[in-house]
Amino acid sequence: MNKLLPSLLSLVITSVMAVSAQAQEVKGDAKAAEAKIAMCIGCHGIPGYQSSFPEVYRVPKISGQNAKYIAAALTAYKKGERKHQTMRGIADTLNDQDIADLAAYYEQHGKTEAVTAAPKAANEKVTALLQKGACVSCHGANFTQPLDPSYPKIAGQHKDYLYVALKSYKVENQSTWGRSNGIMGGIAKQYSNAELKALAEYIADQQGELKTIPQSKFR
Repeated sequence: MNKLLPSLLSLVITSVMAVSAQAQEVKGDAKAAEAKIAMCIGCHGIPGYQSSFPEVYRVPKISGQNAKYIAAALTAYKKGERKHQTMRGIADTLNDQDIADLAAYYEQHGKTEAVTAAPKAANEKVTALLQKGACVSCHGANFTQPLDPSYPKIAGQHKDYLYVALKSYKVENQSTWGRSNGIMGGIAKQYSNAELKALAEYIADQQGELKTIPQSKFR
């Protein structure tokens, strides 16, 4: 009997881990999200719409973004790892299924063929900045095919949003804004704000798959 205990214990642990892993993999339903996007389209469904916190910038294009990244971002707002009062308030109303559904919806929203073109040539200064942060090692050589789908596509994203996002990773011990991410924090802190702005302008000028698609009520 005692000889069976280790085997039984191992089986129980394996089963619990399998159930836990399955619970974490919530499958998104893009169709179901159509009834849940009202809270999103008021900002992300209006081309050129601007946020005024923590400074004025255009809200990000999210149509065509990776679903896993959208889910990760919403979860980070919900946990307070990303600090933004409006996004935190919205994320707090979402359960795991809602997040998965919204992520699936925006990944396929206006999706076109993948961009495979090489990025536009960078000047010597920007090339050095890109190499310093090893940006392509995660976001891909053309910034639209990340190494992992939990990383964002960034080519063609609004330059003012990219700049604010990059600066947010440099912020610590702030209660109202900033982002907690060990990897991006370590990278962003290597740069001055002027250098982050140069990176943002270069990446925004690349051909990308991200879009802001006007929703029916805003057309």
